[in-house]
Amino acid sequence: MTMDEFAELSAGHALGALSADDAALFRAAREAHPEWEHVVALDEQTAAGLAEGIAPVAPPMDIRSKVLAAIAAPVVPSDATAVDDASVTEDAPAADDTPSPSPASPPTEVVQAVARRSWTRGLFALVASFVLLVGIGWGVGAVSNVWHTPASVTALNEIRDAPDAASAQSEFDGGTATVHWSQSLGKVVLVADGLPEIASDRTFELWYVRGDSAIPAGTFSAQGGESTAELSGTMQPGDVIAVTVEPAGGAPDGTPTTTPILAVSTA
Repeated sequence: MTMDEFAELSAGHALGALSADDAALFRAAREAHPEWEHVVALDEQTAAGLAEGIAPVAPPMDIRSKVLAAIAAPVVPSDATAVDDASVTEDAPAADDTPSPSPASPPTEVVQAVARRSWTRGLFALVASFVLLVGIGWGVGAVSNVWHTPASVTALNEIRDAPDAASAQSEFDGGTATVHWSQSLGKVVLVADGLPEIASDRTFELWYVRGDSAIPAGTFSAQGGESTAELSGTMQPGDVIAVTVEPAGGAPDGTPTTTPILAVSTA
């Protein structure tokens, strides 16, 4: 499964719109690719923001009368043809009283296909919510930023705006790494450029190096040698932020299995 395919399932999961089969695929992919967890966090944040950001809206005053009028109105088929009662003669053939056969049930394949696409209805609802948000005054830019901005970039922007924002930089073989943090926010983000290409069954793993101990802080991937990754856990003053290349999913026993490719001291 590609990351784009996972992102589609993650959106459906956040909206509660996955079929049973897709939910199983999502859980399996989530366990196999912990480095994609930021996608899940972003989708859940977006769905929660939409749910909490819309104030109740009173219905129009005339809605009751419109509904009652619609109920009382006769239903006329769209393809009905007006018939002049005078043109109907006694010679007209009697109506066929034979009951019409019940429509056949759709094939199982069709039912399954509809079920697998059920989450798309949630996406349409999400788009409609975006339109409503814009209508009540939340700008298009704000909506777009919430949906498209990765959680790590959002954290980086929050750190930069914090009064105690701090950063440290270090060069490594082929690139530059900068660590940004804010003690008041409890957030740490690594921005790296020039990361090496690694095999598909490998991942980058972050570490807090504290004395003789290395504490895992999450895994991440890179595109074009660049990455912005938020660290999990809590950084302590003076920690060294290091990155190693580990098996997919991270170091099996929670300790580095390779020599760090980069290290940034926060002292």
